[in-house]
Amino acid sequence: MSFVSRFIPRTAIRFASSGRLFTKKHEWIVVDKTVGTVGITDFATEQLGDVVFIELPEAGTEVEKGDSTGAVESVKAASDIYAPVSGKVLEKNSKLEEEPGIINKSPLEKGWLYKVELKSTDELKELLTEEQYNTFKEEEESAH
Repeated sequence: MSFVSRFIPRTAIRFASSGRLFTKKHEWIVVDKTVGTVGITDFATEQLGDVVFIELPEAGTEVEKGDSTGAVESVKAASDIYAPVSGKVLEKNSKLEEEPGIINKSPLEKGWLYKVELKSTDELKELLTEEQYNTFKEEEESAH
């Protein structure tokens, strides 16, 4: 039994084909044991346009769920990055600070932002599965 399946209902796991969980602010997290890899969704990068600058938290930084952990700036807008879970930052993707455009090309793979050691796995229950996120995204788009 995987780490995530112990804490999230089986039906939720079945729909999360990528293993990613999502926030309503368009961040994602993939968890391996107690370490989560955090990024922003392809939807977020499409809304932002060409990213020209990324600010990421330093390793060792304690983050709380919902707090701003950095920023993404594009030619069109700037947006804060919010922590999907609480924990301690273990590593940041320094390559993004040098080449921020990577996030436009590969937001779900090479464009990951940082890795965090989870303070509590209970917070994962509050995140959206891929299916729930897609429904939320469709509702948000139709509201505009």
